[in-house]
Amino acid sequence: MGAPAASTGAAEALAMARRKALAGPSGPAGLLQNGRVFGIACFACLGGLLYGYNQGVFSGVLAMEAFKKDLGDNVSDAGKKGWLTAILELGAWAGTLYTPILAEKLSRKYTILINVAIFIIGVIVQVCAVTAGDSSAAARFILGGRFVTGLGVGSLSMTVPMYNAEVAPPEVRGSLVGLQQFAITFGIMISFWIDYGTNYIGGTGEGQKDAAWLLPLALQLFPAVVLGVGMLFMPFSPRWLIHHDRDPEALKILATLRGLPEDHDLITLEYLEIKSQSLFEKRTEALRFPQHDRSDGTWWTYIVLEGKSFTTLFSSWPMGKRVMVATVTMFFQQFTGINAVLYYAPSIFEQLGLSGKTTSLLATGVVGVVMFIATIPAVLWIDSVGRKPVLIVGAIGMAFCHYTIAVLFAQNSHDWPSNIASGWAAVAMVWLFVVHFGYSWGPCAWIIVAEIWPMSVRAKGIALGASSNWMNNFIIGQVTPKMLEKLEWGTYVFFGTITVCGALFIYFLVPETKQLSLEEMDTVFGSTGVTAGDLERMAAIHQEIGLDAALAGLDANIEKDRKEKHDALELEGPGHAAPEEKEISEKASS
Repeated sequence: MGAPAASTGAAEALAMARRKALAGPSGPAGLLQNGRVFGIACFACLGGLLYGYNQGVFSGVLAMEAFKKDLGDNVSDAGKKGWLTAILELGAWAGTLYTPILAEKLSRKYTILINVAIFIIGVIVQVCAVTAGDSSAAARFILGGRFVTGLGVGSLSMTVPMYNAEVAPPEVRGSLVGLQQFAITFGIMISFWIDYGTNYIGGTGEGQKDAAWLLPLALQLFPAVVLGVGMLFMPFSPRWLIHHDRDPEALKILATLRGLPEDHDLITLEYLEIKSQSLFEKRTEALRFPQHDRSDGTWWTYIVLEGKSFTTLFSSWPMGKRVMVATVTMFFQQFTGINAVLYYAPSIFEQLGLSGKTTSLLATGVVGVVMFIATIPAVLWIDSVGRKPVLIVGAIGMAFCHYTIAVLFAQNSHDWPSNIASGWAAVAMVWLFVVHFGYSWGPCAWIIVAEIWPMSVRAKGIALGASSNWMNNFIIGQVTPKMLEKLEWGTYVFFGTITVCGALFIYFLVPETKQLSLEEMDTVFGSTGVTAGDLERMAAIHQEIGLDAALAGLDANIEKDRKEKHDALELEGPGHAAPEEKEISEKASS
């Protein structure tokens, strides 16, 4: 590495050290210390809850007698049932395509508000299916409503975490990511149990009321409305404001969010860090596409630049390898069969010999609980254990569960009532499968997709990974009913084999990315120089905006505070000075 790149790395490390010396505690303690930050954390949970609830609620609705009566062959026919489920994922995929343009042009805040409105419209359309005169009309309401809802879900699944990460202090961003993952699995869990409870409205048989399936769908409106109303009172993202040359407003919001005066060293440092990243992105874009100027503010320019920015992901073979890792990892994540279970769990449990809708819905509720619990190890230990071992072990565990279910199914499906123990063993394998997914491919696939990209294309790379996730999600939702109907136990052999291929893919083609720097990531992917060029531009920006000078001044202030504290303690006697001085000295050193 050259001197500019090295100095940039040193400057960033120094900035981090100085920020830690000035900032409050990290993790959950940091969330609780600042009321505003805690509110942001709750807001992150609300967005994740909405996403997770939507992922899980429809599986129980499909199993309800009232819904089957209202939708007719649109539920009994496997192909039509697949469309009812998968249309939401198709909408979510489309939502990920327009989100980068809206988020950059209109702001993260307004993008969230727009998509909350889109989501609410979609839910209302679904609920209106009860007013349709026949099953075909009702199916059109459900299909149209779920597609529109999917647009909102796909966009919100990207925009809400982006917004929260940009307004939260750096020291609690990791906790926000953990809370977001918990919220998603919590949303899935409560959707399963709400389905279980509302299934009793009017009884579980022919007399079941329409409210049994209307209520769980309509309940989505509550968190959506809270999210939308709360967003009205939330500030703009400081990063977005700085990127759009609204620096005074951004500085004021930063100070308010941190509860510090605008001239505080911590505010100055964070502002300059955001400013340097903003200038870096602008100059990288200008270097690549000099014929376009985003500052003209036209929608067409934004659309063209966002589209051309994606082409840089395919500009070289080393970058193409990153694309392969991101998109294929997401392919294998979905083809583990996890959403086959989440979307069709009641049907799967009935097929495995559980008698009665109520029992199958109860078993589905357990799926939500064990998946929620299984995310805890990933949040706590993923950075120490590494990505590859967790993904490989998780894939082997899931494949074992699939193959075991296939054997039990093939041997006993002709007479489950006489083989109750085998049926429950198969159900237990489904629960164990969800555990293996919860600690491994659930969180780890997203971690890899987020950390393999150079700074200049990271946002586009993550969007590409999300797009792959939703498209493969759509395919799974579409084909699973037909597979369960035609292949029966072969469905589990198929998913098990694909999962084994996923383990081999991770072992041979995906590098371990734990604690790798951007420069080391370039070396691993064979694109040495990409990050070097990025860092050289960043070094020039640091010098230009005065970040290096600010760090030097901050060192002087820390040293001055240290000396004043030392002198004050010396007046109280030598016994008081040592511990305090040691603590200040540690904060003042990198």
